[in-house]
Amino acid sequence: MMQFHFSGRNAIVTGGTRGIGGAITRALLAAGAKVTAIYASNEQAAEQFRASIDEMPSNLSLAKVNVADYQAVEAFFRDYDATASKLDFLVNCAGIRQDGVLAMLPQEKWNNVLNVDLTGTYQFSKFAIQRMLPARFGRIVNITSISGRMGIEGQANYAAAKAGVTAMAKSLAREVAKRKITVNCVSPGFISTEFINELPQDLVQAYTQSVPMKRFGTPEEVASAVLFLCSEEASYITGTTIEVGGGL
Repeated sequence: MMQFHFSGRNAIVTGGTRGIGGAITRALLAAGAKVTAIYASNEQAAEQFRASIDEMPSNLSLAKVNVADYQAVEAFFRDYDATASKLDFLVNCAGIRQDGVLAMLPQEKWNNVLNVDLTGTYQFSKFAIQRMLPARFGRIVNITSISGRMGIEGQANYAAAKAGVTAMAKSLAREVAKRKITVNCVSPGFISTEFINELPQDLVQAYTQSVPMKRFGTPEEVASAVLFLCSEEASYITGTTIEVGGGL
């Protein structure tokens, strides 16, 4: 992994205790940042994640927040202001999948995915931007998906949400560019996480064969792209998407 130095920087990572989000939290901590990792509900898993942190564990804070609940997000940021003097980085990684072919997809599953993946990103971005504007500095990185570009059968809700996040990032990037705040997306392809592990084995094999590099990526490879976009070296990159997809 590339080496970055984020000592003195404060970061929030939603979905920051598992899978790709967990890898991003670890990478930011290793680079010296103070990180607040947001998790949805599983307190035991979050505490296990905390216990697994070897490097700079004192720089890690955990917060249980439903990213789809506007009032909960607003309350979190009030609490955050009481303990942190600034916010430098926001990584929107919280996301869920509830797959099903659109003709048979219950409205509840459509709403659940849009509320967490798209509305949750809007809500955290809104309150983060309010704290970045006075400082005239900030980095927002959204974790999207190749599903939002390619479309994957059975993922109409997920693809719509991730495509929406990408479009939102482009608009927001224009709104805040003059304040030296960048807004970008990292779009993972097939990454070895529990999302992939839940798929049938024959589908996993088919997806592997569809990747030109003939393997799935790792969460750490996604984290490297996120850290780059948070760095000073990426200060002139905004409103764009980096795909980490092995050539898909």
